[in-house]
Amino acid sequence: MFKSFTLYTSIVLAMVFWSFSFIWTRVAILSFPPMTLITLRLLLATLLLFFVTKATGKFQLLRRKDIKMFLLLAFFEPFLYYVGETYGLTMVEPTLASVIVSTIPLFAPVVAFVILRERIGWPNIVGILVSLFGVLFVVYEPAGGFIANPLGVALLFLAVFSAIGYATILRKISTYYNTLNVIFYQSVLGLLFFIPTFLLTDFSNILQLEVTKDGFIALVMLAVFASVVAFVLFAGAVRQVGVARTNVFVNLIPVFTAIFAWLILGDVITVNKWIGIAIVVVGLFISQWGKMRRTIVD
Repeated sequence: MFKSFTLYTSIVLAMVFWSFSFIWTRVAILSFPPMTLITLRLLLATLLLFFVTKATGKFQLLRRKDIKMFLLLAFFEPFLYYVGETYGLTMVEPTLASVIVSTIPLFAPVVAFVILRERIGWPNIVGILVSLFGVLFVVYEPAGGFIANPLGVALLFLAVFSAIGYATILRKISTYYNTLNVIFYQSVLGLLFFIPTFLLTDFSNILQLEVTKDGFIALVMLAVFASVVAFVLFAGAVRQVGVARTNVFVNLIPVFTAIFAWLILGDVITVNKWIGIAIVVVGLFISQWGKMRRTIVD
C-alpha cells in the first residue's frame, strides 16, 4: 500500500513540476532572452546531473559507437524541443502551451505510422480529432475570435513533433545506459547545439541583462525540477508500471498548468478554455484507451 502511494505520488509530482515549467519559463523570460534562458537552464541541469551520477556511483562513460545516436537524440530534445517550447511561450499563454504539448501521446502513433508503418487504431484517430477540437476551444473566444499567436502555436507544435522524434530515437539507445546517464549525455550534447546558437543570438547583449530575483529563481527551478527531478521521477515510474499507465497522468498537465497560471500569474481562465481543456483531456484518454485496457488486464 505504502509502495503504491509513493509510486503514484512520484508520478503526480513529476506532472506538477512539468506543469510549473510553463509558469517558470513565462517568469524567467522576463529576465532572460529565450536562447540565454535555455542555455543556462541546460548548463545548470547538466552540472547537477554530473554530480548526482558521480555521487551515486552511476556515472557511465559514453561509448564512441553511441555518440551519433546521442547527438541525434539531443538535436530533437533538448535542442528543437526547448526552442519550440520556450520561444512559443513568449507568444502564447502557459495554459495553451501546456494543452498543445500534452498532445504528444496523440501524434506519436501517427508519426510511427508514417515512418515505421506501424498500425494506427481507431482510438488514436478519434482521440486526435477530439483533442484538436478541444485545442480550438482554448484558442478561440466567441467574442474575440482566435486569440492565440499562430507563430507561437506553430513553435509549440514544433516542440510536440520534436518530442516524438526524441522518443523514436530513444528506443534505439542502448540499454547499457541507465536513465540518469541518458538524460546527462543528451544534456551535454545538447549544449553543443545551444552554445553556438547563444553566441550568435544573445551573447552581445549579455551585459545588458537585468535579472530579477523572481527570474533567477525561475531559472533554477526549471533546471533542477523540470529538467532533472521530473525526468528521474517519471522514468522511475515507467520502469515500475509501464508507459501506458504512466502516460495517463500526463493528461493532468494542462489542468495543473491552468490552475497554476490562474493562481500565480493571474491569467484569466474562461469557461470556454475550461471546456477546451476538458475536451483535450478526454481525447487523450480515448487515444490511450486500448493500451490502458490491455495494461489493466495484464
